[in-house]
Amino acid sequence: MKKKSNLWYRTIISLVVILIGLYMVFGPSHGQFSASSFTWEGIKKNLSENINLGLDLKGGSHLVMRVKVEEYMKALTDNYRQAAFEAAKDAGLSVTDVTEVSEGNTYSFTLIFSDPSQKDAIIEAVKKKADLDNPTAPWTISSTDTTITWSLPIQSQKALAKQATEQALKIIESRINAFGVKEPTLQVIGSEESGRILLQMPGVEDPERVKKLISAESKLELMKVVSPPYPSPVQTYATKEEALASIGGRETLSRKVFPYTEREDGVSSNDKEKKPSRFVVVETPAVIDGSEIRDAAAVSRTGMPGDYQIVFSLKPTGAQKFGEWTERNINNYMAVRLNDEVKSIAYIKSKITDSGEITGRFTKESAEDLALTLKSGALPAPIEYQEERTVGPSLGADSIRAGISASIGGLIFVMSFMLFYYRGAGINAVIALLLNLLLTMAAVVFFDATLTLPGIAGLILGIGMAVDSNVLIFERIREELLAGKTIPEAIDLGFDRAFVTIIDTHVTTIIAAVILYIYGTGAIRGFAVTLILGLLINLFSAVYVSKTIFMWLLEKRPNMQRLSI
Repeated sequence: MKKKSNLWYRTIISLVVILIGLYMVFGPSHGQFSASSFTWEGIKKNLSENINLGLDLKGGSHLVMRVKVEEYMKALTDNYRQAAFEAAKDAGLSVTDVTEVSEGNTYSFTLIFSDPSQKDAIIEAVKKKADLDNPTAPWTISSTDTTITWSLPIQSQKALAKQATEQALKIIESRINAFGVKEPTLQVIGSEESGRILLQMPGVEDPERVKKLISAESKLELMKVVSPPYPSPVQTYATKEEALASIGGRETLSRKVFPYTEREDGVSSNDKEKKPSRFVVVETPAVIDGSEIRDAAAVSRTGMPGDYQIVFSLKPTGAQKFGEWTERNINNYMAVRLNDEVKSIAYIKSKITDSGEITGRFTKESAEDLALTLKSGALPAPIEYQEERTVGPSLGADSIRAGISASIGGLIFVMSFMLFYYRGAGINAVIALLLNLLLTMAAVVFFDATLTLPGIAGLILGIGMAVDSNVLIFERIREELLAGKTIPEAIDLGFDRAFVTIIDTHVTTIIAAVILYIYGTGAIRGFAVTLILGLLINLFSAVYVSKTIFMWLLEKRPNMQRLSI
């Protein structure tokens, strides 16, 4: 009685797993059945929606890009130069000028001062304000009686290049995910300091908008405008030369000139043919920048298609800093600078803390893209595209057909062999094979993995491994029968003694597949994933289910004298 109860438990578990597998592979992705769900077209539709296809099967875009790490180090050198000069000036020391060299593998800046006795005081003042002793990428110091030079050694350059690449990878990933590309492949190619990144986007046949989104700058700064306070109109200039003349003929570390396009109703400030109408002078450094943004969203100003703005909110630290500054600068003008252009200017009526807006008559698409890039943060350096390929859906369809044909051909050949060699017992092996294939696909759906052409190869190899397990079990049963054991004893001993060998072969293969997954690229990973899943599931289909079938056979024919094996 206990044995029969155990058989029913095994049967129920097997049937439940099979039904779950059928639902996951062929059931509707939205979870609601309809009359069409049971038609051939409905099943095909469900199957295509449930399984994520890779670039080689679905078609899409392949991009290789490079982060311009040299631009990152050049900008970093300029920032440190400005910070060092301001630190020395704020300390009341005798610095007269600061120069910079950013070319080739040389990144350095030099402070020039008039009093040699102040050298140590200048170094100490700069250390306090600028993080030039950063343990990740320290600067080296050299000096004369009237100059101090900070230089970036090669090792520090490599560390910063790696840092820029990792930062760019995270930002690109957040932008791609927010854009809605399903199952992209994103990884560094070669050494991290090279700055090369691979991006594959299944289903994206026209990658131009994605490329623009990836490489879009989103350097946002809120800056004080050099202008008489409100109610006087904001001080703008017709030409850049006029603006420069107002600050002595050239930009300084604390005064910069930027173009400003005044908004006109019915005219888009995003029109590339429209030149900036005015120029403004702003104070540097900025009050806050884009790193302080917590969230950003595109909203319509008037309900018209081309009249969108971006509303943003600040992180707590940025909100506190901004609130203190606006409280001190009521009635002064503030500029919202985006990249190299002032997008809007407003006077400060009262203290502002945690939110703001960017106006400029954006389209819905451009506003949404800008809000997305602001949320993800600014790229550490510009991106250049080195390689671009588009895989058409027809080529992907050919790959699917070839993969399915290979899988069906392999299945038919293996099933024919098992039926021919083991006769009636071969039916057991065929059921285990089909179940292994079904549950492997269900696992691919469950883990939201991507099926690639090498992944189909992994499925076919999994079929071979599944057959190997059945052969091991059947041969052990045959040996026990030849040794004079009864059929029930031979089946029990065959499964028990073959199980250890099956575990050995599966574990060693899974270890190799895990290594492939860790160190392989997207396509190789697809092969490793399906192979690992197929091997794990085979322990259920070829051992548990297969033995359950034999147990049912013995239950129906307890006095069986011959086993076709």
